[in-house]
Amino acid sequence: MTTGPFLYDDDPAPLHTGEPRQRKGLLVALFGSTALIAVLMVGGILFFRGSGEEQSREVATVFTAALSQGDVETAYELICDDERARLLPDELADAYLQAGTPTVVGAQETEYEDGPAQRIAVRWGEGAGAVTTQVLVVPEGGTKVCGTSLG
Repeated sequence: MTTGPFLYDDDPAPLHTGEPRQRKGLLVALFGSTALIAVLMVGGILFFRGSGEEQSREVATVFTAALSQGDVETAYELICDDERARLLPDELADAYLQAGTPTVVGAQETEYEDGPAQRIAVRWGEGAGAVTTQVLVVPEGGTKVCGTSLG
């Protein structure tokens, strides 16, 4: 057996000898800043992407312009799944296209399958003979066109 002075004769000293500090202010600041960031992100989405009505008007404008210019591929990308099941790409113009240049003239909130939707009024052409259609726009994996009616 070895005798003599050892480098560590005693147990190690405790590392934390004082009373623990209270960090309530840090937790409040952390949760408060998280809530503030969430609110700012929602506001940013509305600011940069626009309201539901603005998005619906934009989709209806692009959809009708694409159809009137013969760009069926772009228009077909903007229709909902129900319309894709009902129509083939070459049937799209027959179902939606009217004579004249399309102009979005109004929007109205409505519901579709128990969810929010927008009914967008589109005037085709100018003058007394212009036809107005109502294009139904729904939020489905983005904003999509999901039906039309005259009037």
